[in-house]
Amino acid sequence: MADINLTINGQKVTVPEGITVLEAAKQIGIDIPTFCYEKGLTAPGACRICVVEIKGWRNLPPSCITTVAQGMEVETESPAVVEARKTILELLVANHPLDCLSCEKSGNCKLQDYSYRYGVASQTRFEGEKHEFGIDDSNPYIYRDLNKCILCGKCVATCRAVSDRNVLDFAYRGFNTKIATFMDTDLKDSTCVYCNRCVAICPVGAIVDKTMMGKGRGWELEKKEVTCTFCDSGCKFDVNYKDGKFMGVTAKSPDQGRPLCLKGRLGIELIYNPDKSELPLINKDGEFVETSWEEALGIAPIIEKLTAQKK
Repeated sequence: MADINLTINGQKVTVPEGITVLEAAKQIGIDIPTFCYEKGLTAPGACRICVVEIKGWRNLPPSCITTVAQGMEVETESPAVVEARKTILELLVANHPLDCLSCEKSGNCKLQDYSYRYGVASQTRFEGEKHEFGIDDSNPYIYRDLNKCILCGKCVATCRAVSDRNVLDFAYRGFNTKIATFMDTDLKDSTCVYCNRCVAICPVGAIVDKTMMGKGRGWELEKKEVTCTFCDSGCKFDVNYKDGKFMGVTAKSPDQGRPLCLKGRLGIELIYNPDKSELPLINKDGEFVETSWEEALGIAPIIEKLTAQKK
């Protein structure tokens, strides 16, 4: 594969042919903001927050889908780029709940980080109708507030990446566009298996881990990566501690650990939580009911077989 020579922010760079401007910038430590991009999963160029200025080009192309070319001269923070990003952020903030003080993603929210980075205040020059979507609090594992959704589509892409999953997709049109399940039902009435891939990949507070709500900010938690051994998929999870005390188990981003089911999280919590007392919940006929750990983890048949053998 041939090498490509280009210049990014005045710095000469040599990168492999075929990679994007975003990837080239990352190789030399330049951080370009992204919302809808996720390595190995999405590169739709939809949010436009990653636009850059390329000498000789008439527009500002999204760096996540723009392939490097020989002699290309790129500016990632030119006045035109900064103005474009500020406008995008202002439009998002104008229709976004500003409850950052109590939001679970505060301190770990890309919209919050980029608004601070580019000096976008809560009062923007854009006014208009605001969303008033209902909160989906119907299940014990995922809390959804679509009023905070920025329609990046990452949750749709990560759900679609798992064979026969496709729980989430875009619904409706125009201002009323939102992420929804089939027939726009609550998650508990869908085919969702609560693997939390969408939770791990959401850049804002639209989808959060309900079991971790109120237990600590991102910077307060110490994370220990563990691998699930309940099947041969080898999904990775984070065991979260605060001040040395167990707080909960969270799924890692799909590109870092491919979480595929709820069983792994429940099993790891059972293993690492020394104070585990409550029983797990499973969906039966549209309602979440308590069940045994053996049934929740799918090991009840094994235990029954071993018990029968002992007899």
